[in-house]
Amino acid sequence: MNDLTKNIIAISIGGAIGTTFRYIFNIVTLETGYPLGTIIENLGGSFLLGFLTAWFIVFKPKEWVKTGLGVGLCGGFTTMSTFAADSVLLYSVHVYNALIYVVISLFGGVVCALAGSVLGTTIAKRKLKTREGGLKS
Repeated sequence: MNDLTKNIIAISIGGAIGTTFRYIFNIVTLETGYPLGTIIENLGGSFLLGFLTAWFIVFKPKEWVKTGLGVGLCGGFTTMSTFAADSVLLYSVHVYNALIYVVISLFGGVVCALAGSVLGTTIAKRKLKTREGGLKS
């Protein structure tokens, strides 16, 4: 099987898992009347992608693993289109609700990606140090 085929299969599987979890979060939080599910998905996905990016800098996985988890899972779990639609809907109801939603989503996403990156780097370096220490013994 060639690399492109492996990447496409990994993205498809990751995307299916990500979109399924996104759907579950939206159903579970639907009763709030606020797009809480989308906030959780986008902030959680930003954190996870930041973590994975940092982890993959230290540990070099196969390309299909990176694309399956990053493009597939995180891409399927997060949703820019729903964020945009929810922002417009909230704006039509109350401008402050829309503003709060946009600020939390945008700035929170960046902060979560940074936090995930810092945590991923820290854990990956510790694991690498443990592995190297175990090899020397």
